[in-house]
Amino acid sequence: MTVTQSANDREVVITRVIDAPAHVLFLAYSRPDYVKQWFGPKGWPLTTCEMDFRVGGRFRFGMTGPDGAAGPPFGGEYLEIVADRKIVYDNGFEGSDEKMVVTITYEDVEAGKTLLTIHTLFSSDEMYAQHVGWGYAQGVESGMEQLIALARDLAAAEGAR
Repeated sequence: MTVTQSANDREVVITRVIDAPAHVLFLAYSRPDYVKQWFGPKGWPLTTCEMDFRVGGRFRFGMTGPDGAAGPPFGGEYLEIVADRKIVYDNGFEGSDEKMVVTITYEDVEAGKTLLTIHTLFSSDEMYAQHVGWGYAQGVESGMEQLIALARDLAAAEGAR
């Protein structure tokens, strides 16, 4: 996995080649029953997962920490969806005007493998510094490990059909 953080540009870019086809990874991002299984850092389950997965649709998530305390809810709007190729959405904590724009792309790199790129642009230097300080990239990486496990299961189930 490659992580690039740029304070001047307010961006975090995370890339990783995953041993799963793009359509399986896209599916894991597009259905709440799957998103609940992998999204967020390990130990912080997604206990609220409301999704209207379509352009203009909204989502609302909430995580619960290892101590059982609920974190602040967050969410946004799906801005662009291209099946098996790209998802763009904005995201921020409820009650805040600060938003990040997240662009996820899926690129086939070889048979059954996908280059997953998560590009996050924060709306301000302050938001960038806050999220990076909280371990944003490490949280995404932890979630990605859970995504890989789910994708492996989904691909195996698909192959068994």
